[in-house]
Amino acid sequence: MSNLSGFVKSIRDIMRNDAGINGDAQRIEQIAWMLFLKVYDAKEQDWEMDEDDYISIIPDQFKWSNWAHDDGSGKAITGDELLDFVNIELFPALKNLEVNKETPIKKSIVKTTFEDANNYMKDGVLLRQVINVIDKLDLGDYEESHAFGEIYESILKELQSAGSSGEFYTPRAVTDFMAKMIEPKIGETMADFACGTGGFLTSWIKELENKIQTNEDRRKFDSSIYGIEKKQFPYMLCITNMLLHGIDIPRIEHDNSLLYDVLDYTDDDKFDVILMNPPYGGNEKSDVKNHFPSDLASSETADLFMSVIMYRLKENGRVAVILPDGFLFGTDNAKVSIKKKLLNEFNLHTIVRMPHSVFSPYTSITTNILFFDKTGKTKETWFYRLDMPEGYKNFSKTKPMKLEHFDPAIKWWNNREEISIDGFDKAKKYSKAELEEKNYNLDLCGYPHEEEEILPPKDLIKEYQEKRKSLNADIDRILGQISEILGFDFEEEE
Repeated sequence: MSNLSGFVKSIRDIMRNDAGINGDAQRIEQIAWMLFLKVYDAKEQDWEMDEDDYISIIPDQFKWSNWAHDDGSGKAITGDELLDFVNIELFPALKNLEVNKETPIKKSIVKTTFEDANNYMKDGVLLRQVINVIDKLDLGDYEESHAFGEIYESILKELQSAGSSGEFYTPRAVTDFMAKMIEPKIGETMADFACGTGGFLTSWIKELENKIQTNEDRRKFDSSIYGIEKKQFPYMLCITNMLLHGIDIPRIEHDNSLLYDVLDYTDDDKFDVILMNPPYGGNEKSDVKNHFPSDLASSETADLFMSVIMYRLKENGRVAVILPDGFLFGTDNAKVSIKKKLLNEFNLHTIVRMPHSVFSPYTSITTNILFFDKTGKTKETWFYRLDMPEGYKNFSKTKPMKLEHFDPAIKWWNNREEISIDGFDKAKKYSKAELEEKNYNLDLCGYPHEEEEILPPKDLIKEYQEKRKSLNADIDRILGQISEILGFDFEEEE
């Protein structure tokens, strides 16, 4: 296709006329399953050339090139015939493919991808038009395939403004910065236990790809990533994303990381590097908490993922993880236990405080990047506040965060010094003992109050609830200390 930039627009314009498509999220989900089949078809053609005995898991009549391709002869199915084929034949066939434990990943992903997929379009003529636009992509052409990887990125970015689906997308500037700072090495394995559409996996791949020098390097590169995603839609997007980025055997599982006992993990379940942005703001049921030691069994999703990360990191492994402010200032029992474990068993060397609206419009909650490794206990932790770039009041769809906005942090990273501006700490080092004295409240080098943004009501209530919980925990702790000194139990006095 000569005009790749018009790809998304032309599909959007066609879909606007279809009564079955209701909003951006459905439109992107509709594009997703067709793109997956188109990309998978191109991959299969490569595999057939490379492997003499390659047999597709997809029956011939359901392969993209056999039903979707329009050769201009007028024989391509369209209208009601096409709708019936997709709804009555194609989807049931792909959803019911026979898969077992012996089925190779690159084949079993077809069934997993279609398990909960939907065809929303109701007009078979419009569906044919969309299929034709997608089919014109020449994924066999390296340049076009590479360029389409960027187009796919723009499709994923649109998820940010497609309601709740935005939770699966971390801005690329953030994932690229984290992958850059973690310094990937050939031969290392990297995991994301809530991988969404695969942003961290993509950034890792891009950073690591530059270091490939031999065929053995390429083999190690191909098997370096591992992801788990609970929800079907982002899982489908992630698999397609990995295939587009040259990962022929994407080790991506459609599963929930929180449903396994963390104490059961063996060395085979551990990774050299973990990069992730755990879902936060959610509350988990008690049956999920049962998979964690009682002192770490928080009801908050992000807290539980922190425990998963700690139990699944190899010796000398490295982590970069995004966590909300509530994790930093939280001093309730579970959060304190998690942070105690973090400082005593891991080296929490750096916390980068990120400006507000990085995840806008999905959430206005302010977030942070924690960098730690498993090389021994923490001796000191550096805090660095990344300020909003000059000329920006907020990040937005039209003014998103860019990798260059991290330049001050990258420059500081390699030449650390304490910085204070107008009486507020911008960069400062704290010893482990100092953090313990603060009862593990890591809310340090924060933003001056005049920069604070009025949050939407839902986020504001969430933040107040977290602060109240932490305040109550602090009050209880202090009352307990006073009671101990005075020799009575304050709980009995109430």
